[in-house]
Amino acid sequence: MTSQEILDFTTKAISDRHGEDTEAYDMRGVSILADYYVITSAGSNRQLHAIVNSIVDAAHENNYTDYRIEGTRDSNWLLLDLGDVVVNVFTKEAREFYNLEKLWANGKQIELKED
Repeated sequence: MTSQEILDFTTKAISDRHGEDTEAYDMRGVSILADYYVITSAGSNRQLHAIVNSIVDAAHENNYTDYRIEGTRDSNWLLLDLGDVVVNVFTKEAREFYNLEKLWANGKQIELKED
């Protein structure tokens, strides 16, 4: 499966669970860790987990099982490592605090499809 295909099912899963202010960055040639970084916000801890579960479900539907989840049940930030695509799901407050977009400034922001 290509990193673009992983990015596509990931961003659709985020949209399906109403992730807010979703941004994706093409990091090919910039980062050796992943081709794409994705960030989205959730209005609550419950929604944060629903978004991550939606991405995991989409991965399984696409026969993709090479992923890891970092964070705890009570966390305000979960990271989903899908190999060439890394997804960060934050509560709004945590996203403002960590400001990961600043770290990814050398990547090219991708215009995401509206569903």
